[in-house]
Amino acid sequence: MTRALNFNAGPAALPEAVLQEAQKHLLNFNGTGMSVMELSHRSKDYDEVHNGARNQLRKLLTIPDDYEILFLQGGASLQFSMIPMNLLTEGKVAHYVLTGSWSEKALKEAKKHGTTSILASTKDENYRSIPSLRVEPFNKNDAYIHITSNNTIYGTEWKSYPDVSVPLIADMSSDILSKKLNVEQFGLIYAGAQKNLGPSGVTVVIMKKDLIQTPAENLPTMLSYETYSKNNSLYNTPPTLAIYLLKLVLDWVEREGGVEAMENRNNEKGKILYNVIDESNGFYSGHATHDSRSNMNVTFTLPSEEKTKEFLSLAKEKGFVGLNGHRSVGGCRASIYNAVPVDHVVQLAEFMKSFQRRL
Repeated sequence: MTRALNFNAGPAALPEAVLQEAQKHLLNFNGTGMSVMELSHRSKDYDEVHNGARNQLRKLLTIPDDYEILFLQGGASLQFSMIPMNLLTEGKVAHYVLTGSWSEKALKEAKKHGTTSILASTKDENYRSIPSLRVEPFNKNDAYIHITSNNTIYGTEWKSYPDVSVPLIADMSSDILSKKLNVEQFGLIYAGAQKNLGPSGVTVVIMKKDLIQTPAENLPTMLSYETYSKNNSLYNTPPTLAIYLLKLVLDWVEREGGVEAMENRNNEKGKILYNVIDESNGFYSGHATHDSRSNMNVTFTLPSEEKTKEFLSLAKEKGFVGLNGHRSVGGCRASIYNAVPVDHVVQLAEFMKSFQRRL
């Protein structure tokens, strides 16, 4: 069969080598005579998968020992609530930087649990850029600052992160492992796996251990970070298949040269598409400002809605998948996460140029 040219925003493309490896062991994992989906999560064979994924992630991102790695469920969306439920205690204030829909949703949930503030926002320009963050002196009543590192809908990405004296929390669902990262800048990082880490079903939380507190009595057990930390994310049955595939993706990243290699490749892919946009004499218009352009989600519009429909229809005929833009922006979006091959991006660039020439 011919593999699709997959530019879906999420769930997104997985490395073909990972899918082949999973397929090879689907019926008989590690000589057990069972699929990994059938193993007990208390078994030695699964234990090697579970801890192997944690150790590989720690190695790839150089995560210090004073940070915990947790595997949770509920996606990044559940973290919108868990974070304030655990960290936004009475008398504290949580600061949010608004750069798109997901940061808006995170703020909406935090407001239900405590006092919040909007530290900065680019909503008035339809989130075309990352704001210049003027960091004021913080005080003992500040719980944390929350950012969304990459904005899938609008195609913007933080290029550097603020150094602040309170915990910096980042939703990195769509750009984790895409570039080098200083984990020690953050108090907590969280990411749904379905874009750069693996399939949907598992959410990774990287959290400074001293932020993990004894929960309030009214906090449900399954919504406390302490529950997962004390039980190695095995308090209840974890999403074993998703964690297994996460481990395979992390192994693939290491074989490909690690996070630095991913960053170089992503820079190359982004440059290919942005060059087409910039050299099209306005036929293609990027949504994001140049200094905020994402290397994960390339968003652009065409001269008219009619041209957009024609572009997307012809692209579908050519085997391209997932190029529709989000309704908030319109136009088109190419999501070029780690697993999207450079060759697929080259093919898309050539299609874009040929589509412009035929008019």
